[in-house]
Amino acid sequence: MNNILVQEQYGFRTHSSAEQAAFTLINGILTAMNNSQIVGGIFCDLQKVFDCVNHKILLEKLEFYGVEGKFKTLIESYLTGRYQRVALDNITNNNNSSKWEMLKYGVPQGSILGPLFFLIYINVLPTIVNKDNNIVLFADDTSIIITDSNRQDFNINANQMFQDINTWFNVNLLTLNFNKTQYLEFRTKNYYNVNTQIKYDLECITNATEIKFLGLTIDDTILETAHRTGN
Repeated sequence: MNNILVQEQYGFRTHSSAEQAAFTLINGILTAMNNSQIVGGIFCDLQKVFDCVNHKILLEKLEFYGVEGKFKTLIESYLTGRYQRVALDNITNNNNSSKWEMLKYGVPQGSILGPLFFLIYINVLPTIVNKDNNIVLFADDTSIIITDSNRQDFNINANQMFQDINTWFNVNLLTLNFNKTQYLEFRTKNYYNVNTQIKYDLECITNATEIKFLGLTIDDTILETAHRTGN
């Protein structure tokens, strides 16, 4: 299975870790800055992704990777035919609980297969990122690093990238949380002018001066962050 999953994915995999994901992200940023490029990051927050995986789309993706016949039927049986309802105060009589409804979305959480199914669901996401940009995935944590040597081209590149990733999420019935998705532009200590705005359908995401990445605080003067981390 590791041969199927893209190298940009570091979550739920053997021989991969949050530390490796952080190193890849920071190293890519520093390399671009050392090459005198403008560097910015879009740090995406997806809404309840494990609950939003569409079963039909997932089965189609599994078939693309060669899961067919009885094995596909077995997985379909595993995913479908599940029901849930909401009960108040753990009382399950008809007056205190909702009707049973079939689940058409989501992978079983707390299971071994659930995380693997999700990784397969988003496995082709890195293919929409052009060669001048980089993406780092840790399960559903999605971080995109945009680079360019020209300010105008950078702004166009960043907004086009955000447009493309939103389109991909929408097609796959995943939803980006705009209130928690952030843009962070990395700069030298003496550079303060950050006027890039990243938006989709006229809705802008927040320009931040620091973000949390897999437990690591990264600020816009990342050279200082990298120095402290190295110590």
